[in-house]
Amino acid sequence: MSSATTDMSLDPTGPLDSAAHKGLRRVVGAAMVGAVAEWYEFFLYGSATALVFGAQFFRQTGNATDGIIAAFALYGVGFLARPIGGLVFGHFGDKYGRKTLLQVSLTIVGLTTFLMGCLPTYDQIGMWAPVLLVALRLFQGFGFGGEWGGATLIVSEHAPANRRGLWSAWPQSGVPLGNILATLVLLLLSSTLTESDFLSWGWRVAFWLSAVVVAVGYYIRAKVDDAPIFKEAQEKAARDKKSQLGIVEVLKHHKKHVAIGIGARFAENILYYLAITFSLTYLKTAVHMDTSRILLLMLGAHVLHFFLFPLMGLASDKFGRRPVFLIGCVLTAAWGFIGFPLMNTGTDVGVLTAVVLAMAINSMVTSPYASMMTEMFPTRIRYTALSLCYQFAPIVAGGFAPLIALALLQQFDSYVPVALYLVAAAAITFVSILFVRETRGVDLREVDRRLDSHS
Repeated sequence: MSSATTDMSLDPTGPLDSAAHKGLRRVVGAAMVGAVAEWYEFFLYGSATALVFGAQFFRQTGNATDGIIAAFALYGVGFLARPIGGLVFGHFGDKYGRKTLLQVSLTIVGLTTFLMGCLPTYDQIGMWAPVLLVALRLFQGFGFGGEWGGATLIVSEHAPANRRGLWSAWPQSGVPLGNILATLVLLLLSSTLTESDFLSWGWRVAFWLSAVVVAVGYYIRAKVDDAPIFKEAQEKAARDKKSQLGIVEVLKHHKKHVAIGIGARFAENILYYLAITFSLTYLKTAVHMDTSRILLLMLGAHVLHFFLFPLMGLASDKFGRRPVFLIGCVLTAAWGFIGFPLMNTGTDVGVLTAVVLAMAINSMVTSPYASMMTEMFPTRIRYTALSLCYQFAPIVAGGFAPLIALALLQQFDSYVPVALYLVAAAAITFVSILFVRETRGVDLREVDRRLDSHS
C-alpha cells in the first residue's frame, strides 16, 4: 500500500491533506466493494426467496404462501451462522488484521452464492434440494459474519475523529449499491425472459454473476492495509502477552455495550427487511403488482438510499450520534402506519414514496451505528465486539422479520399487526440509545487508554 494511507494521521481534528485524503478514499473503496458484493448476494437471495425458492425448492401444497413461508424460514436460518462467523473472524481479525480476514470472508460468500446457482430443484432431487440450500446458506452466513465488522473498522480506524461518522457511513452505501446491482440483474432477466424460463434457469445467472463481483472486490482489497492504531494495539498486545480470548474479554468487561449494540440494530434491521424483502411478497400477493414493476420501483429507492448514508453520517458528526439515532427511531415507529397504506394504493407514486421514506428513515438508524460502535470498544478486541453485536442482532431481529410479518399478514389479513411489530422494534432501539454516552469526535487512542485500564 502507498505511504499516503499507511502514514495517515489517525485522529486529526483539521482537514486531511491531499495524500491522506486519497489514501482514505482507497480504504473506503476497498470496504465498499466488499459491501457491494455482500449485499448483491444478500438481496439476490432475499429476492429469490420471495420469487423463486418457494416454488422451486420446496414441496408444493397447493397454497403458494406455504412455499414462500418455508423459503423465508430458510432465509432466516442463514442468520444463525452469522454470529459464529463474526466471532471466528473477529478473533482472528483482532489478532492478525482486518484486511486478511476480509479477503477470506469475501471468498466464502462469493463461492457459496455461486454454488447456490448450481443447485438442482425439488422436482429433480426431492428433499435434498432444501437440505443443500440450507447447507450453503449456513456457510454463506458464516462468511457474512466476518464482513461488516472488518469493513467498518478498516475505514473508521483510518478516519479523522471529527469526520468518522461521514467516512464510516460510506461502506454502508455499499448496501444500496449491491441492491441496485442485484435489482438490475433480476430486472433484466425477469423482463427479457418468460416467467417459465426465469423460474427454470434465468435466476441462476444472477447467482453465477457473483463470481465477477467477488473477483473485483478481492483485487481492490489487496491494495489496502490496516490502520496505524490497529498495528500499535497489535504490538502492545504482543508485549503484554495477553492470551485471553477476545470474546471472553468482551463479555466479561463490556456486557453493557454489547447489549446496547444489539438493541441498537432492532429498528434498522426490521424496518429494512420489511420495506425491502417482505414488501416484495406483500406487493405481489396482497397488492397484486407485477414483479418487474416492483423491482423497477425498488431500484429508484436504492439510488436515493446510496446518497442518504453519508449525509446522515455527516449529520451524526455535526449533531451527535444519539440525536440522529433517536429521531430515526421515532420515525421508524410511524412508518408502518404510513408505508403500508401507500403500498396499498398500488400506484407507482404510492409504492415508491413508501419505500423511499423507509430508506430515508433507515439511513438515520444505520449511518451513526458504525462510528458509534467503533468508539465504544478498545482496538484490540474491537473486531470481535462489533461482529458479535452486529451479527447477533439479526437472529432476534431482522433475520426472521419477513417470516414473522408474513405470518401476521396471513393470520390477521391486515398490515396493522405488522406495523405494531415495527413499533416494538423501534422502542427497543430507542431505549438502547438512551443508555449510550455521546461519542462524537472522540480520539480512539483515548478510548483505548480509558477502556484498557478497566480490563
